[in-house]
Amino acid sequence: MSELIKHDNAIEWHFDRQILRIEPWGENSLRVRATRNNTFCEKPWALLPVTAHHAVIDEGKETLTIRNGNISATVNTKGQLAFHNQRGELLLEEMWRQRSTVGIGATEKSQDKYISALKLDGREFKPNPGGKYQLTVRFESVEGEMIHGMGQYQQPWLDLKGCTLELAQRNSQASVPFMQSSLGYGLLWNNPAIGEASFAKNSTQWKALVTDEMDYWITAGDTPMAITRQYAEATGKTPPMPKFATGFWQCKLRYRTQQEVLDVAREYKRRNLPLSVIVIDFFHWPNQGTWCFDPVDWPDPKAMVTELREMGIETMVSIWPTVDSRTDNYKEMKSKGYLVTTERGVSVNLDFMGNCTFFDATNPAARDYVWQKVKQNYYDAGIRLFWLDEAEPEYRAYDFDNYRYHSGPVLEVGNSYPRDFAQGFYEGLQAQNEQEIINLVRCAWAGSQRYGVLAWSGDVHSSFHSLRNQLAAGLNMGMAGIPWWTTDIGGFQGGNIHDPAFHELLIRWFQWGAFCPVFRLHGYRDPQVQPPEAFRDGIAQCNSGSPNEVWSYGEENCQIMSHWMQVRENLRPYIDSVMAEASQHGDPVMRPMFYHYPQQAKSWQTEDQYLLGQDLLIAPVMHAGQRQRDVWLPEGENWISLQGERYQGGQQISVHAPLESIPVFIREGAQVQRALLK
Repeated sequence: MSELIKHDNAIEWHFDRQILRIEPWGENSLRVRATRNNTFCEKPWALLPVTAHHAVIDEGKETLTIRNGNISATVNTKGQLAFHNQRGELLLEEMWRQRSTVGIGATEKSQDKYISALKLDGREFKPNPGGKYQLTVRFESVEGEMIHGMGQYQQPWLDLKGCTLELAQRNSQASVPFMQSSLGYGLLWNNPAIGEASFAKNSTQWKALVTDEMDYWITAGDTPMAITRQYAEATGKTPPMPKFATGFWQCKLRYRTQQEVLDVAREYKRRNLPLSVIVIDFFHWPNQGTWCFDPVDWPDPKAMVTELREMGIETMVSIWPTVDSRTDNYKEMKSKGYLVTTERGVSVNLDFMGNCTFFDATNPAARDYVWQKVKQNYYDAGIRLFWLDEAEPEYRAYDFDNYRYHSGPVLEVGNSYPRDFAQGFYEGLQAQNEQEIINLVRCAWAGSQRYGVLAWSGDVHSSFHSLRNQLAAGLNMGMAGIPWWTTDIGGFQGGNIHDPAFHELLIRWFQWGAFCPVFRLHGYRDPQVQPPEAFRDGIAQCNSGSPNEVWSYGEENCQIMSHWMQVRENLRPYIDSVMAEASQHGDPVMRPMFYHYPQQAKSWQTEDQYLLGQDLLIAPVMHAGQRQRDVWLPEGENWISLQGERYQGGQQISVHAPLESIPVFIREGAQVQRALLK
């Protein structure tokens, strides 16, 4: 016999060594866990400690229901679970197909679909060798439901209904497993295991390949804004965005010397072009895992940083988690257990410019070790900004079953690595009493936002196809609770600085970048430039890309890009206010149209434009040769174009988009109108 148990502020179902527990976890939210062990592991994973919320528990004939504000969960004696909102409307229910299945809350006429000989449970714990489980959780699929969030995937679809997503970190892919449903709920898969999420037409399924227990958090809200803000309360908000960070960032693969960096910065100032951050990419070091400047090419970093800061420019440096086996740090870190271990074969995680192993960011002692090296060699020279590259981390082969972290096997805990990498630097900077913390990180997991993570979309191709993918990626990252996000303007690889076709792509990407949370030019441009020496002290030297400054593409293109740099400068007070909303409430900076207009059906169907904050509507041009595009203007507002033309909302219009411009509209009456229509 199964058992339903009522606690003071939780309910449980017990049967055949399975325990299901449901308890309040924040406003209008519940945490749901299940295990086949004797007790729960009590790891918070992405969730912050709970603020007490008293739930109401109702006992039925064969059910228990727990209510917390706008959400309730009902479990019956068979262990089946369903969620409803404050109006009694069904939000989500587990998918069971047994001969005796009963749909909780289903009408009598619809009960037949639940009765089946398939023998499928809503929660399936399949034993793995060694005592852990492969977990599958099944939910009923609802026709017409739209799903957003989940992080960053290289595909053009904003609505993820019909998609299958790998829950794993890869270069250009960030698994942030929080989804929002158009039915009025959000669900965080609170499990860092490698797995899969499928939002199919016939069922929704979540899978973890290796785990001890099921753990998810669910919240209900009448609007996407309410759901987003409740999620931010549960997992954390971004710190305040430093004001300098909303300006223009210059970057390339790679500035090879201190003199190159200073020459570029001085040229920006000579041209009177705004520049807030200049970024020093990888292989400025003697070898991977030394975490210091090579003194041959960087003789006086402190003087360089001082001169840049006097010009109003902050310096960011690239930090890789790779440690070359030839370094002294490798030997020490290996002896102390600070490196990722390999289950089979040699301990080489990445064979790029040397045989390297990643430092284990899930180990607090390893994080502190790396930070102390960084503090000594960069922070003490005045550098406060760090680019945490390779943060997935990017294995030579993504054989997740072959690696182990301090916190467990990668199959079980691997997705938390980028968050833990960022945590080490955030806490290191906090310990130095830094108040403005922002680090560029090539990946994220749930909760990364609270560690000052500016995520970017990785090494994406230089193509219009890729550009379209980045729009969906950025919007879904925001809906997954990561407000700070950017891309490599122009794409990372595949662009030749002499190619007119690439010039068009670059300009379109640059125009869009002016209206992204962070405005950052980066790329590995062709033709490549070989280093003056192939080896130095036995260490292979890395090549560089061609110049990637705005004047590198001819004066005509430079004038177009310079115009949008000035537009961005005029926008910065407005962007600062939008960043404050992200920090205070968890709102995304880039927002899908339905974020502010959920009652208008067209807002859910429009995927190729978005809102920057509440007052700017951005319609990027994302196809080669495109010089006109349609724009939907939400009802209830009047909209002003950058050319000063006034349009009534509630219509779709066709607007010109010459190469020099993209369609941007201002909500009439907004304060930003004066800044953009000077």
